[in-house]
Amino acid sequence: MSERKSFLAPVSVSGLSVAVYADGADLATIAARAKDPLIKGFTTNPTLMRKSGIQNYERFAKDALALVDGRPISFEVFADDFATMEKQARRIASWGSNVSVKIPVTNTKGESAASLIRLLSAEGISVNVTAIMTAAQVQAVSAALHADTPAIVSVFAGRIADTGCDPVPVMQHCKSILGDKPAAKLLWASPREVLNLFQADTAGCDIITVTDDLLTKLVNIGKDLDAFSLETVKMFFDDATSAGYSIVTD
Repeated sequence: MSERKSFLAPVSVSGLSVAVYADGADLATIAARAKDPLIKGFTTNPTLMRKSGIQNYERFAKDALALVDGRPISFEVFADDFATMEKQARRIASWGSNVSVKIPVTNTKGESAASLIRLLSAEGISVNVTAIMTAAQVQAVSAALHADTPAIVSVFAGRIADTGCDPVPVMQHCKSILGDKPAAKLLWASPREVLNLFQADTAGCDIITVTDDLLTKLVNIGKDLDAFSLETVKMFFDDATSAGYSIVTD
């Protein structure tokens, strides 16, 4: 058995069931990714928008909506009190039938957003509950969702992994929690590496959000490791040469 078959069975994204959503706030990049059949939807958040220099939230959202050609896209509320969150959520939902409203699982005081999620979901507003880290949070969100209203449950698997925990069994458990909410989709958020796409698929996630930096690495899937090794050696050599480094050997 070859080394690749033994240790690196995934060689293509074409056979994955998990849907890839592009995560970002750069309109030029969104336009480019909208032409890619691999991309099934889009997400963004205030942090990404700030990094991209977005000044007018609603104008950016309308411009992005014009680019995604009807594919799902999520925009986040940014208030910290639930009354204002509700008003913002209704406004965001009015921008299009393909829009999901991102609601943080708590406010900055740690107060649960379950009541707001229940209210919006009961009225048929698609929510994307974000910043989730625990199965208990997923349980509370699941209980708040209306069974017939589409929803996304975004669990930050990458950040869970950052704490030293294996996110795959966590995500599998979260998927089982959502078993009685067929309209709810489990999203693997904050991936760190290409391997996470295959882990998300194995865990039964419906969606994974992928930044543009990570999307550019998908060309490496299935790559011959000997060739990859040689490319790396050449990179080190070329960089050292370009920098003009020298070591006195006499």
